[in-house]
Amino acid sequence: MSMFKSENFLRNVLLLDAASGIVGGLLFVLAAAPLAELLVMPAAFLRGAGALLLPFAAFVLWVAMRQPIPRKAVWLVVGLNAIWVVESVGLLIGDWIAPNTLGTAVVLAQAMAIAVIAELEIVGLRGRMVQPA
Repeated sequence: MSMFKSENFLRNVLLLDAASGIVGGLLFVLAAAPLAELLVMPAAFLRGAGALLLPFAAFVLWVAMRQPIPRKAVWLVVGLNAIWVVESVGLLIGDWIAPNTLGTAVVLAQAMAIAVIAELEIVGLRGRMVQPA
């Protein structure tokens, strides 16, 4: 059996998604002021982003722990991740915030990481759709 066809692959990707959301959310909430200064981004914006990440991460963790993993819930996670990626890029294109070079790099890096996680979740879903021969 391919590792992509294993439910463990999807579960592990979801756990990675949840863990990154928890770490990022806590970092943004608890260290908003120093991060705001370092990245030249509003502290309230960072706190708000962190406050959004924490319940999302809790939901992803809940999905990952289901047996079997609910497909519709994973598609919802993928969709929310896609929204986050689009909004992150849109944030930089628009004039909502004006981060410095490091802040721009952080926003783009986290958007790319989330896009990769979402793609891996899709791969995991597709792998589960294939019936063993």
